Amino acid sequence: MLQAIGLSGQDEKVYAALVRRAQATAAELAADSHLPATVTRRVLQSLSDLGLATRSAGRPTRYIAAPPDSSLETILRERERELDGVRAHIRVLMDAYRAGTRFAHPGELIEVISGRDEVNQRFVQMQQSTQVEMRGFDRPPYAAPEQHTQSNPVELDLLRRGVKYRVIYDTSVLELPGWLDDVTAGMQHGEQARISADLPMKLAISDDRLAMIPLLRAGDSAVTASYLIHPSPLLDALIALFDALWERSVPVRLTPQGTELSQDEERLLTLLASGATDKAASRALGWSERTVQRHITKLMRRLGAQTRFQVAMEATRRGWI
Repeated sequence: MLQAIGLSGQDEKVYAALVRRAQATAAELAADSHLPATVTRRVLQSLSDLGLATRSAGRPTRYIAAPPDSSLETILRERERELDGVRAHIRVLMDAYRAGTRFAHPGELIEVISGRDEVNQRFVQMQQSTQVEMRGFDRPPYAAPEQHTQSNPVELDLLRRGVKYRVIYDTSVLELPGWLDDVTAGMQHGEQARISADLPMKLAISDDRLAMIPLLRAGDSAVTASYLIHPSPLLDALIALFDALWERSVPVRLTPQGTELSQDEERLLTLLASGATDKAASRALGWSERTVQRHITKLMRRLGAQTRFQVAMEATRRGWI
């Protein structure tokens, strides 16, 4: 069973014998495992190197079994990281393969990924293999059950490593609870965010080498299938579409720290500057529409503004947005 994580049959025999005894000498374990003493000592050294056993300081030397749950789990996670590295290398090799066969085998340029878990996994892998920049259109529905209630940990990690993220959000996300906190966390780490009405699709582009488009039908409430687009004229067209919409979209600006605003006012002003309606702002902030209107009225009084537009203009003049 443990051969799946790199242990040999002899390793597993000796380790099982050690676990049963909790601690034992090499001679005792050789007898229990029905293995020669030289082989048992070599296996015990291997188990010690892997963190599955430790040696006592006394004489005769006794070996003590490490708890199987934590020690084997550590090995398992390490093997998973190694496999992820192999998968990433396979993708690099496939990119090179497709670059050489993009016109010879056009059927290879588009993959269909089926299943919610598989879509999520491939999206994570696509992000992790990005070297320079991720670009995307963001709008419901989502493959991940958390939607915008939690930040994308892969994005935050890549932002810290210097990978750029440019995301255009559809105005429909403004009504999602948690969206403001999520996009704020991303922007504080370097994400560039913009808002646009009626985005034509969901889209993710990794560098200039791979794009993902969810396969959605009218009424779908979750993403369960996606297209993967490899280097091709279609990928070039998607990149051009993103660039064109980016230029026409409205930047999301965070209220800088140290302003005269309360935290609630800062959050509300960010939403208003993004084009949120009272209804969208109320859902995003967990307030009633009346509460949103009351805060807007207070902002207008503070800024001497008569309209929302004047609020935005004055807030911009003061450097609040």
